[in-house]
Amino acid sequence: MQLRNGRRLSFADVYLNRKTILFWGVHLTAIIGVVQLGWSWAGLGLAIALYLPRMFFVTGGYHRYFSHRSYRTSRFFQFLLAFGAVATAQKGVLWWASHHRQHHRNSDEPNDVHSPRDGFWWSHMGWILSYEQEETDLAAVKDLARYPELRWLDRWWVVPPTLVAVALFAVGGSFALIWGFFVSQVLLWHGTFTINSLSHVIGTRRFETTDDSRNHWALALITLGEGWHNNHHHRPGVARQGIMWWEIDGSYYVLRVLAALGLVWDVREKPLKAKTAAPSDETASVADEMTPAPLPAPSLTGVAPPAEPIA
Repeated sequence: MQLRNGRRLSFADVYLNRKTILFWGVHLTAIIGVVQLGWSWAGLGLAIALYLPRMFFVTGGYHRYFSHRSYRTSRFFQFLLAFGAVATAQKGVLWWASHHRQHHRNSDEPNDVHSPRDGFWWSHMGWILSYEQEETDLAAVKDLARYPELRWLDRWWVVPPTLVAVALFAVGGSFALIWGFFVSQVLLWHGTFTINSLSHVIGTRRFETTDDSRNHWALALITLGEGWHNNHHHRPGVARQGIMWWEIDGSYYVLRVLAALGLVWDVREKPLKAKTAAPSDETASVADEMTPAPLPAPSLTGVAPPAEPIA
């Protein structure tokens, strides 16, 4: 039984409700498909080849742009980031950002949407499957909700991943569909979910933040830099999460390439010192770094509006 907000949720409430049919169906299809097709190193390579760019859309899109607005871009490229993020089948960017901002406001506290203190499996995947987390808090993402294309993707978030699956089948048949979509999707889901479930449990702490966030090199590798999670919770609004030269941060490297191409700009990378900060300092730094970069103007032309603090 899972206790949430004063009420108990049964296993079926969380993991076997109507919403989870698609989730478990993808897992089952991946397993059956691999059994039927047989093991293939080429297939695994295809799964990884699709995993890596889609992981960037999770980290560079959902997280560092829509949730924290740690860099700026055009409205057109904003839509591409949103479409790519939603193609990872983790719901709309408004839904994702609203829940993530709540996580930062209440990290590892009773109102945290996915704290491991509420149980490993809840933080790993129960929270995203539960009906309790179904609604999008539009008040938390007023800055994003003014874009009709983002609202459309939030409502029809199943469309982009479906198009990815159809395209893979059209190009490579069952082999590409099973390995490139179903196997890759399962790996992508659980790779992403490790940040919620494991990065507050295992690893080291450089900064004395008010939560349990930790840094772990292995989690950073499989999530393109998100595993430097204690760094991130110390400076949430910074695009660069690997602050030491040896802290590999694939998403940040991609953002630098995109900046060189002129597709994004004002990438926030305020340098951090590798020292322990007092809790009061950490609180102040979060307030400072949660002030986001301005978004594109609501019209396709015009001057971007001033930034609004994300709290």
